Amino acid sequence: MKMISSKTLEKIQAGMGVFANNKYIKSVSNAMILIMTPIIVGSIFTLLTNLPIKAWTDFISKTGLVDLIKIPVSFTSNITALLAAFLIAYSLAERFNKDGLMSGVLGLICFLIVTPTGQVKINDKMISYIPFDWIGPKGLFVAILIGLLTARIYVFFIEKGFIIKMPEGVPPNVARSFNTLIPGFVTVILALFIAIIFKFSPYGSLNQAVFTCIQTPLQGLTGSYISLLIINLAIGILWFFGIHGTVIVFNGIMGPLLLSMDMQNQAAYQAGQALPNIVGMEFFRAYVFMSGTGLTIGLALLMAFFAKSKQYKILGRLVIPTSIFNINEPITFGTPIVLNPVMLIPYLAAPILSSTIAYAVTAIGLVPRINGVQLPWPLPIGISGVLLGSWKIAVLQFFMVFVSLAVYYIPFRYMDRKAYELEKAGSSYATSDSCDVSAR
Repeated sequence: MKMISSKTLEKIQAGMGVFANNKYIKSVSNAMILIMTPIIVGSIFTLLTNLPIKAWTDFISKTGLVDLIKIPVSFTSNITALLAAFLIAYSLAERFNKDGLMSGVLGLICFLIVTPTGQVKINDKMISYIPFDWIGPKGLFVAILIGLLTARIYVFFIEKGFIIKMPEGVPPNVARSFNTLIPGFVTVILALFIAIIFKFSPYGSLNQAVFTCIQTPLQGLTGSYISLLIINLAIGILWFFGIHGTVIVFNGIMGPLLLSMDMQNQAAYQAGQALPNIVGMEFFRAYVFMSGTGLTIGLALLMAFFAKSKQYKILGRLVIPTSIFNINEPITFGTPIVLNPVMLIPYLAAPILSSTIAYAVTAIGLVPRINGVQLPWPLPIGISGVLLGSWKIAVLQFFMVFVSLAVYYIPFRYMDRKAYELEKAGSSYATSDSCDVSAR
């Protein structure tokens, strides 16, 4: 079943590899992964303030603990843009083998310069403040732009030698500070120039302009059903060619938008308001990535309990524990699913079908919208559903297991029969031949 020539395949993989290893994409992707830790911590505290246990909510309200529990949320989930500006600038400079720390510091400063501030009068004294609005998820897009721009300018000046060189004998830390003075001045002046331009624009600030003209339309597209299908297809196809589609598409390209939508839901959830978005990062994790990309939990169960061939029976029993914790690389490469035309359709169809069902029942209100709190991704099916807002989400997750079983059933039967016949014939090439059925 030759599907594609090896030369063409190599070209496709090389092209995708270049894109996957792009310095700018990788920098944003890494920053998004790093800020997940504070976001998850903040989400746990959000859950604590909204536990559906009346005795608990009454207790924290009466004692005033609720205001204290909200403090970690303010300085974790609500400063994601601030963290992203530093980490993106840091990561990009490191990828050019330059001083990431100074680049990160400049990225943070430039982001704050373009961020609108406010003033409030307290006891006849004017106090300046930075609204959480623009240093949280709402300012994430600006943080990405400023982080990348600052780091690139910084790297350019260092590479071209536009630095103040100190004589030998000057302590390294002092020399390091002077080396970065020129790129520091340039990036800060540029950020100030941008802030002034947008101050006198109809939007009043760069943040408002980007949020209105770019972020909101993109989030509208990302949150649509069509976008859901495109993201699923892109991730599945990349994985089929052996490229980590989840990292490239989910964490790298779409990550900031999906995360921002989750943060909007989380803020509304904390405030007891209606949740604005159906789709977000946790929507994918709840309904699409449970057991791993391709919703392979059904395939693992079929292998473990219905396989006639020893090859797939053993593989299924080995991968069920990892599938429960959303890790499916063993089944992806062990079946194999990568470069396997027999598995291509179910591997694409299972997450698309799951997304469609989840989107539809959420849109009509049968299942509540996901609250947006960020959970550790290995959290098992059912537990994650309850924490994401309702037992109904957990029930829907278990229903998706049956969807996965149905989608993978026929391809599994075909591959298992082939493997069983080879084992029955006593072929010593059973394993390699089953791979031949799948890919070459």
